[in-house]
Amino acid sequence: MTDAKENDKNFLEFIVKALVDHPADVRVDRKVDEMGVLLSLKVNPEDMGQIIGKQGSTARAIRNLVRIIGLKNQARVNLKIEEPAGGGPAQAKKSESIDDLKL
Repeated sequence: MTDAKENDKNFLEFIVKALVDHPADVRVDRKVDEMGVLLSLKVNPEDMGQIIGKQGSTARAIRNLVRIIGLKNQARVNLKIEEPAGGGPAQAKKSESIDDLKL
């Protein structure tokens, strides 16, 4: 049987795996400190759009659900959605190539 304190992590994994196309790639790390619980979510880069949703609506809904689970367990729970590797540098490369065309 799982520890009651990890209900938030298990709940998040369940929700996210139901939404994505690559459920095997879903990873949730749970850290507890003086500020509360931080759940860090990593998914396949192809699934980021499904997790974020239109204008962030899906991510907002998931965050609200995770906070409610935390309240039920008397804990402050926050969700951090990790950007896939290469998310930022791809934008930089794109802007560099545009600058090169101006020469």
